[in-house]
Amino acid sequence: MKTAEPPAPPSERASVGGGGLRFGLMEFAGAFGDLGTLVPFLIAYITLAHVDPYGMLLGFGVAMIASGLYYRTPFPVQPMKAIGAVATTNAAHGVALTNPNVVYAAGLATGLIWLVLGLTGLANRVARIMGRPVGQGIVLGLGFSFMLDGLEMAASGWTLGAVGAIVTLVLLHNRRLPAMLVLLALGMAVTWVQEPQVVGQLVAAEPAFRAPSWTLGTLTWNDVVVGTLFLALPQVPLTLGNAVVATTTQNNRLFPNRAVTERQVAISTGLMNLMGPALGGVPMCHGAGGMAGQVRFGARTGGAPIILGAIFVMLAIFFSPSIETLMMLFPRPILGVILFFAGSELALGAFKLEEITRGERLIFYTVAALTVWNVGVAFVLGATVHALFRRGCLKL
Repeated sequence: MKTAEPPAPPSERASVGGGGLRFGLMEFAGAFGDLGTLVPFLIAYITLAHVDPYGMLLGFGVAMIASGLYYRTPFPVQPMKAIGAVATTNAAHGVALTNPNVVYAAGLATGLIWLVLGLTGLANRVARIMGRPVGQGIVLGLGFSFMLDGLEMAASGWTLGAVGAIVTLVLLHNRRLPAMLVLLALGMAVTWVQEPQVVGQLVAAEPAFRAPSWTLGTLTWNDVVVGTLFLALPQVPLTLGNAVVATTTQNNRLFPNRAVTERQVAISTGLMNLMGPALGGVPMCHGAGGMAGQVRFGARTGGAPIILGAIFVMLAIFFSPSIETLMMLFPRPILGVILFFAGSELALGAFKLEEITRGERLIFYTVAALTVWNVGVAFVLGATVHALFRRGCLKL
């Protein structure tokens, strides 16, 4: 039987007030708490893999709105990192492995995989076998990984990064002047000074309506095979560890009155990936880091993803030619600060491990260390060792 994740202490719970949706200032600020991971992938997909920003933002927007309405907590929608990394890295090096159609095919394959895993209950069974120390270890490792990535991004402009970190520390719990909004304003002001042409291009942009269109008509069997074998399948362990197990763990710790199961998260991952490619979107998942970032900067309900989703839909339909320029408003050091504080929220919450044995604690720290390197490997090895430990086949 799966060990229930104990709720966070009352002082640490991010209560959703019985499951209601809010759309106030803090929800608006928290909606942008995942930009540290989201923006770099969006830019890479647009500039390197030549994915149409229209379909990509529309897919994300629709999925975010649906996620907020269904889960009613700051349940994020993120790009699948392994797929995004492979697709954009190969494109950057001129390798003819990926093109937009291959990315769409990978999304469809991913959708089918996770829908099957969810509907058959396999996602729940794997989570039970894995055990709580493995899930929490993945959360801790992801937190440290995000913090390291955030520091690396902030290092590209230490002065701006340091100012952003100080602003965040001072305003982090200020509900009248949210830290996120000040961070975004600071980043835009710096861009205005350093690259005034970017602001000029945005000011000159005019709305241009574009209706949704079907993008799968040109898919070939080669696109499907390459997208499935080289992009979708390698992503499965990473998604199971981060997007399904870790996000479920994080949500249920922070929002015990809106608890979810791995089955629910797997099904929603499948559905949004069957929808996204049809609109021209890229493979998407949920993510514990995204939730941590939104909560850290003030979000407490599903209003946050709904707000960001609505913004993405409006940008896609009316301003898709200007999306790449818009993303340049957020300097890399500011994104690094956002990512660092999201990671700290994730890591601090992972240490709530009461009533576990010495052996389980060893598994917890080992999985966390491996996750910083590769979450897929951490998941597979951690689940295997924990299963052997529980059956008495391994002494720790």
